[in-house]
Parts: sequence; C-alpha cells; structure tokens
Amino acid sequence: MPDPLTQGVDCIHVEVPDLESGLAFYRDSLGHELLWRAETSAGLKMGDGGSELVLNAEPWKWKTDLLVESAESASERFEEAGGSVISGPFDIEIGKAVVVRDPWGNEFVLLDASKGRLATDADKNVVGVENHSGETY
Repeated sequence: MPDPLTQGVDCIHVEVPDLESGLAFYRDSLGHELLWRAETSAGLKMGDGGSELVLNAEPWKWKTDLLVESAESASERFEEAGGSVISGPFDIEIGKAVVVRDPWGNEFVLLDASKGRLATDADKNVVGVENHSGETY
C-alpha cells in the first residue's frame, strides 16, 4: 500500500458574516485560540493542535484544505489515481496549492507549506511569512 497522500487537515474554512462576530463565537465563546488574523480572515487553533479553523468574512468556495508534502507531486498522484485537477498548482503565501476533485465530485485544496508559515505580531496580525530558517519576509 502506498504512503498516504495527505499529512493532515491544514484547515476547515467557515464563512462568517463579519470577522468580529465570528471571533466572538468561535474564540470567545467556544475557546479556540487565535493564531493569526488578516483583514477578512482569521485562523483559530483546533483541539488537535495541528489544524486550524479559518474564519472567512468573504465567500470562500473550498471548505477543506489538506496538507501535503508537495502540491505539485500531490496533484500528479491525485490525477493518476482517477481524480482531476481543477486549478493549479499555484503559489500561495506559505507555499503552493492545487484544487482537486475526486471521482465523486468532492473538492479539496491540497497545499504545502514549502515557503514557511504565517508570521504574526504581538496582536496576532499577519505581518509576513516566516521561512524555514526563521527569517520573516
């Protein structure tokens, strides 16, 4: 049996009418720790520690992002297995992503963090990307 394609759930996207009410519910009432915040989205820590709940105050089509070693390699393997690539691979802030559809019509984003992770200031506002060497750009 081959190694699993995905390494885990990167995030689950949830649309909210505005970021403040979303944070009031998911962070303040349900206890999810704020990891990062941008103008129209915010990442909250899920219980497993490795996945995020991402609040989006703007419409977001894809709801589940799965972490892979390499978005490019994952897209090729996904197609070889019978799935299809809808978009990508394309650059994202932390690496590369590809939108895929399985044979039953389920759509996912497969992404890698090849460039690093989001860097934040003391208030958790996104200020750039911290690469694997610890430098922020």
